[in-house]
Amino acid sequence: MNPTLQAIIKARATPWVLLAMTLTATAFALVSSRRRAFASPQLLELSVKIHDRGRDYVRGLELIVSGDPVMGNNLLASATDRMTVLAEECVRTDGCDIDIFIRALRAAIDERHLAAASPSSVPALREQFVDQALTTVPAPTASANSPRRGLQLEDAIPLNGPVKRALNDWLTWNRPQLADAYGNYLFLREQIAPIYEKANLPEALLFAVMAQETGAKVHSYSSAGAAGPLQFMPTTARRYGLGSVDGFDMRLDPVAATKASARYLTALLRRFGNDLPKALAAYNAGESKLATLHKQISGVSFWDAKLSEAIPMETRSYVPGVLAAAWIFLHAQDNGLVSSGLEVGTTTIALRESASIGELTICLGPGQNRNGWFRTLRNLNPRLSGNQRIDAGEKLRIPSMLVRRYVEHCAGDSPLLARARQLHDATDEKEERFDYALQEGGT
Repeated sequence: MNPTLQAIIKARATPWVLLAMTLTATAFALVSSRRRAFASPQLLELSVKIHDRGRDYVRGLELIVSGDPVMGNNLLASATDRMTVLAEECVRTDGCDIDIFIRALRAAIDERHLAAASPSSVPALREQFVDQALTTVPAPTASANSPRRGLQLEDAIPLNGPVKRALNDWLTWNRPQLADAYGNYLFLREQIAPIYEKANLPEALLFAVMAQETGAKVHSYSSAGAAGPLQFMPTTARRYGLGSVDGFDMRLDPVAATKASARYLTALLRRFGNDLPKALAAYNAGESKLATLHKQISGVSFWDAKLSEAIPMETRSYVPGVLAAAWIFLHAQDNGLVSSGLEVGTTTIALRESASIGELTICLGPGQNRNGWFRTLRNLNPRLSGNQRIDAGEKLRIPSMLVRRYVEHCAGDSPLLARARQLHDATDEKEERFDYALQEGGT
């Protein structure tokens, strides 16, 4: 076996897992190609993305062979995760099939051969890469558009006066919070959306509650004592298993909080006869109060004045606000929330040297996020402080689209990282008259 190939396989047990994982996430059938005579702009753009991910994958292998396994494996993990996302996009793109992946990956491998491999060995290595990947293709999986059981949200959202006014608020003066919530949610989505799906609850409802409660900010606290992206009060949190673990408030863990939220909303829907507005009102105002009103004023909807006027004004605004946010999520494209070119997958990397989330935020720059990446990094790593340095070798979850930039600009002798460290460590060098503590950016 080629010595370079042996080094690669030793560095990562199965480097061919890239295509295997990619194809696992698709609903491809090898016998039913959907190629068209002319490639659409969407297909051409997708091919370019696949090609770029292939380059990242090969670059990762090069780094491993050249003696930098930490950064090489970071790029491998990122390329694998991002290719899986592109495979799902391929399913939705007319004319895309397995051949698109093979051609794009072959081009990437041809473009830059592996370090220490002679030019004559590249074609053979390329063929082994492709052939090994194709032998591991699993059976097609169910489409992401398969019918789902459970609450049908569109049918449960009445476009009445209160909901229309809430829509107006979200799409005018409160649009910045809506846009921020959508951006924050997208990078949490892969971890938390399946939880609601498993509970037969609409994903749009999860987004809407987060948008209304906190703007999908994981470290949010209210003056009343609620905490986390879904704002659990201490008593309810303990009932659904969100206590303290090693000093960490589990209400701030987005996965744990979403699991608790799914159980809680399911219980509320069951208690209030699958009446979503009443369940949301109970989520906000407390189920005991709503249960009493539900019993005293039986047979009336949430929108009936007899009921709505008996609950706090905050709850009267909360319910239509959540329903309106859910409706907008269901029509995100039409309402201008979808950003073209934004890749929302995430990857766990290992830090090559110590750095804080704040330092990494400065080093990574704003990129495609006008607010920068501080909030996203904190959301993805809820147990980590924003300003405390994380040791080299520790794991950090970051957007996959940022891994290449981290590898190229945020490690070693990077001037960007040096600048970030300088800002982090800045002090009043003379008399220390200004005692300024770095902020966590909790909300």
